[in-house]
Amino acid sequence: MPPVGMGTTTKAMDITTDTDNAVHDASFMQLMWLASPALPIGGFSYSEVLEAAVESGRVTTEAEASGWLIDQLHLSLARSELAAVAQAVPAWRAQDHARIAELNAWVLQTRESGELRAQTEQMGRSLLEWLRNHTTATPAQISTLAAMDATYPLAFALAASATRAPVRECLLAYAFGWAENMAQAAIKSVPLGQSSGQRILSAIAAEIPAAVSHAIALDDPSRQAFSPMLAILSSQHEVQYSRLFRS
Repeated sequence: MPPVGMGTTTKAMDITTDTDNAVHDASFMQLMWLASPALPIGGFSYSEVLEAAVESGRVTTEAEASGWLIDQLHLSLARSELAAVAQAVPAWRAQDHARIAELNAWVLQTRESGELRAQTEQMGRSLLEWLRNHTTATPAQISTLAAMDATYPLAFALAASATRAPVRECLLAYAFGWAENMAQAAIKSVPLGQSSGQRILSAIAAEIPAAVSHAIALDDPSRQAFSPMLAILSSQHEVQYSRLFRS
């Protein structure tokens, strides 16, 4: 027979484990939801300048598209948006509205073209509208961000902060959602087949953990959004004669 009390202790441990699993599962599924291309925030309508790179002849093959997007992940996304999300998630959890306002203003001020700023504002507004119909943010939080001209990274951080997921997992979800949209943009604009798109997504996904580690390590002075070629091509894309995407 087991020692007296052993059965009670085991049962309590099982209950604790079940509770922890339920919390982890709920957080994981919420992050999957936020990363999904099916989330109605319009991410599919942007190429983030990839279309202009195709138009100018810089990206014409699967290999070039893959290389372009991996460079964009490390040189642009990791140093700007991912870094902002990494700092915004704990700020939302601490209800530090001054910090939220500072980060949101930084994202707005560092968009290097009109269309890139319009993209982050539109996706931010759309995600806030989605949050109004869910229980992952309070009306007060939504109103606070809406009053700041919400950007997408800060709206995503708000949605992710309601989970108990670690910051790293929140960033992995953000980056993978971006990667899926960009792989689809490559398929449509180069154009490429679905298998090529999956290979591009696989290549980007392999680089995401390192990009997330870089983003988490950045402090305010190290965060940046200096991507001259993206800025030039984005300005050209704004007046491009024929285009599929809004950026």
